[in-house]
Amino acid sequence: MAAGVAMYPGYDGDPADPATVRELRLEIEEFHSAYCWTLDSGALDRWPEYFVEDAVYRITARENVEAGLPVGLVYADSKAMIRDRAFALQHTQMYAPRYLQHFVSNVRVIAPGEKIRAQANYLLLQTLVDGPTTIHQAGRYYDTFVRRDGRLLLQERQCVYDTVLIANDLVMPV
Repeated sequence: MAAGVAMYPGYDGDPADPATVRELRLEIEEFHSAYCWTLDSGALDRWPEYFVEDAVYRITARENVEAGLPVGLVYADSKAMIRDRAFALQHTQMYAPRYLQHFVSNVRVIAPGEKIRAQANYLLLQTLVDGPTTIHQAGRYYDTFVRRDGRLLLQERQCVYDTVLIANDLVMPV
């Protein structure tokens, strides 16, 4: 593996021809916009709607990915688990109030088809109501999308963050 490049299995090839996937890339960018708006507005009850029933959602350190270790900081292997996490965040867990701002860029469609593989960079800013805005996490999404009833949904979202040190208050979805 090239130094400084985190590759997730199946996403290490060249991207698809940009001219042939332009509309699909735009659709994925619109998906990210809606996904981020849902999280940033605090509508966690709607977050699971972006996933299929047998979805996988994981937040993992880049160091683990590069070492081939699948351990994740957060792991859900179904929409039901994602729904449970959203419910717990809204109704049972205690944490300091915060505002989030997600930024997603550099969307690359790796493999169009029935299962669409794409990746994008993400940046998550967090502002605690009594503190400054901080970079909470930076990394890359490795996504597998499928189309259901004419709309893109996540079959798999691997959030690979760049640093080995993360804030101990990772609460909200990435």
